Amino acid sequence: MEEKKGFFGKLVSGLTKTRNSIVSGLDSIFSGFSHIDDDFYEELEEILIMSDIGVNTTMEIIEKLKEQVKELKIKEPEDCKELLIKNIEEQMDLGENAYDFENEKSVVMVIGVNGVGKTTSIGKLAAQLKGNGKKVVMAAADTFRAAAADQLKEWARRSNVDIVAGNEGSDPGAVLFDAIASAKNKNADILLCDTAGRLHNKKNLMEELKKLDRIIEKEYSECIRENLIVLDATTGQNALVQAKTFMEATDITGVVLTKMDGTAKGGIAIAIQAELGIPVKYIGVGEGIDDLQKFNSHDFVSALFTK
Repeated sequence: MEEKKGFFGKLVSGLTKTRNSIVSGLDSIFSGFSHIDDDFYEELEEILIMSDIGVNTTMEIIEKLKEQVKELKIKEPEDCKELLIKNIEEQMDLGENAYDFENEKSVVMVIGVNGVGKTTSIGKLAAQLKGNGKKVVMAAADTFRAAAADQLKEWARRSNVDIVAGNEGSDPGAVLFDAIASAKNKNADILLCDTAGRLHNKKNLMEELKKLDRIIEKEYSECIRENLIVLDATTGQNALVQAKTFMEATDITGVVLTKMDGTAKGGIAIAIQAELGIPVKYIGVGEGIDDLQKFNSHDFVSALFTK
């Protein structure tokens, strides 16, 4: 419970910039309007869109709010507030099976462009899974960036998990192939695979991912598949564009959203779920190993609207 409280506290402080941009605006609308009319809804819309929640998501949230206001015969703007918060929370519900992969034999492929915190996220995830008693093997299949394998090796050393790496410039498919053999051999629970965030061009990168997919399909078809994309919250709507590009190459099952503590664009967490239909599964609010945690929509919305 203490640890949970610690992360919630970090989430609250990490969302300060987002909260300042959303909540103060919403408060002024709820207190500034004496009745609910088109202007009231327009102002609400504007605040939500400006907070990187995105146009489509905002429209859905507002439409639902309008229906509820009508149905419940609400007259006071202030009485809409809880409904709005609840609607936002519902947009991000993860469903029952979001973390099934943690308790089955699984391969977790982690993708995303360079600079978003991909390798660090894999390291933190490996350390947490190991801490929960899981046997983890890491595959350093980002052979394009020299520092990636070194970084991952350092994480493997710190968290005492096995790692399979090739030389810089070696074939990522070969690294993955060896890592799968190692995971089977060691009877590992989870194989975490780092991938390149940049190749000579986008087409190469996408082909690379498809190839890795095929290797897992062929060599380790019995395992559960999880493809996590790491996105940097500070890039706001740009993160959605990145995710869409990667979705063309592979089936993405979840999002790791990093750098939430440095941005006023935290609303992007809401947009991702609604616009892409992919759940945010992990959220990062700092440098520490425990600053990457499973996403909880109730905690997120509570932290966002905490005074």
